[in-house]
Amino acid sequence: MDIKIVGIDLAKSVFQICVCLVDNSIKSNQKVRRNKLLDKIRQFPKGTLIAMEACGTSHYWGRQFQELGYQVQLIPAQHVKPFVSNQKNDANDALAICEAAFRPNIHRVPVKTIEQQDIKALRCVRSRLVQNRTAIVNQTRSLAGEYGVIFSVGRLKLQASLMDALEDGDNGLSHTLRNLLKTLYDDMCALNERIEQIDRDIKALCQTQPRYDALLSIPGFGPIVTASFMSELGSGHQFKNGRQLSAWCGLVPSQSSSGGKVRLGSITKNGSSELRVLLIHGARAVGRFANKRDDKLGQWFNALALRQGRHKAVVALANKLARIAWKILTGNNSFDVNKAFS
Repeated sequence: MDIKIVGIDLAKSVFQICVCLVDNSIKSNQKVRRNKLLDKIRQFPKGTLIAMEACGTSHYWGRQFQELGYQVQLIPAQHVKPFVSNQKNDANDALAICEAAFRPNIHRVPVKTIEQQDIKALRCVRSRLVQNRTAIVNQTRSLAGEYGVIFSVGRLKLQASLMDALEDGDNGLSHTLRNLLKTLYDDMCALNERIEQIDRDIKALCQTQPRYDALLSIPGFGPIVTASFMSELGSGHQFKNGRQLSAWCGLVPSQSSSGGKVRLGSITKNGSSELRVLLIHGARAVGRFANKRDDKLGQWFNALALRQGRHKAVVALANKLARIAWKILTGNNSFDVNKAFS
């Protein structure tokens, strides 16, 4: 009998494999241990469609199955959950994956290449280091404040004035706190070096990607935003147009309509929150100096900010830049402000 799809519920050591036939009957739904998974998959005909949730280790297994000659689909977990019937267990999860794989209008997650996975890994570590550095800055500021020493707002200003505060013998800091603040300062410097090294590694990896320089030509797209965009989207061909991309990023208004009455609310905040935040930060950086631009981008942003307010204009600009970035990523052109904001 012909196999329609194989759904795999991924795990650490025990996997659930559901085999669905073309007549929609279930041939088998059984557990397989990790060391036997590839042997089990090799029993299926080459070209068989294998579906999995887009979760931890899914890209690794996707690359493994593709190398063996199978088709692979990674489905976002939120689209699988509605198809879990009855009790939640591994067998029902694997069956739900098979059912969700044939639903229309679901954007599959492309299997990441090793290079994209490397960029993603560096970004994850960088994000954690930045959070650690922010925590140290906040702790330094609060501890010094208890002794009457107040630093200016901003990490760079704090680092510049912290050593002067430690050398000032008349500011009320105790000997114990001076040693403690010096240790925190050393931790900040060490984290700065690690973050700068990761930034260099990310840039070196991204420069091997064919459309990296073209994406950098977009206003608001620096090395970090561009790296995030490329590692999350890959080729970008899973989207039909830039509108679908911006909706996937959660940059479009939420809709609650009935009886022909259309009601639009705030942005949906779907998809990757990190990518959405970076796109908005990039748009905010462009918006800061939009009043000094005399090109079509500045005219478009300033007119929108006057009508809708600056915050809404920033989100709208992030939406527009995401669409432009998709067009450049999937095409062969660089950014042209006259075409983008015509």
